[in-house]
Amino acid sequence: GTARQGWLDIRMRPERHNAVKLLLFLDVGGSMDPWVKLCEELFSAATAEFKNLEFFYFHNCLYEGVWKDNRRRFQERTPTWDVLHKFGHDYKVIFVGDASMSPYEISHPGGSVEHFNEEAGAAWMQRVTNTYPATVWLNPIPEEQWGYSQSVRIIRELMNDRMYPLTLAGLDDAMRELSRKT
Repeated sequence: GTARQGWLDIRMRPERHNAVKLLLFLDVGGSMDPWVKLCEELFSAATAEFKNLEFFYFHNCLYEGVWKDNRRRFQERTPTWDVLHKFGHDYKVIFVGDASMSPYEISHPGGSVEHFNEEAGAAWMQRVTNTYPATVWLNPIPEEQWGYSQSVRIIRELMNDRMYPLTLAGLDDAMRELSRKT
């Protein structure tokens, strides 16, 4: 602004936000504990950047329920079907997790370590990738270690090879992939 007769002429502009609609699924607990701080920082940055951001927590693999408050994870679950029906196909989806679990947690009903899942985690992952073409997975484990884990390989296959390391370069590649799928 400029000064006129001793007054400042202030022009207010609304803060700019990214118009991309984003669903963020964060793996919590167990082997993800060492990565909590990094994920919190990522989440904090994402909430400031994106106007339309919804986040949910899951453990190891996506199943029939997700939650918003990790302290209330057993009391206040949101059915995954509700998420798939509530948010349009134009949302981009980012999973953040190490994909480290027993392969049975992905491939078998009843494979979850926390509850009896009636359907395999792979079925839920497939539903997400079918509903949201723009889906990526960010993995905090160094990429050179991914080949040693059968579960990482399975999740990577379910993601159609759209798994990226949780590094600056990996984030850049993941964002480029998401922007390709409009």
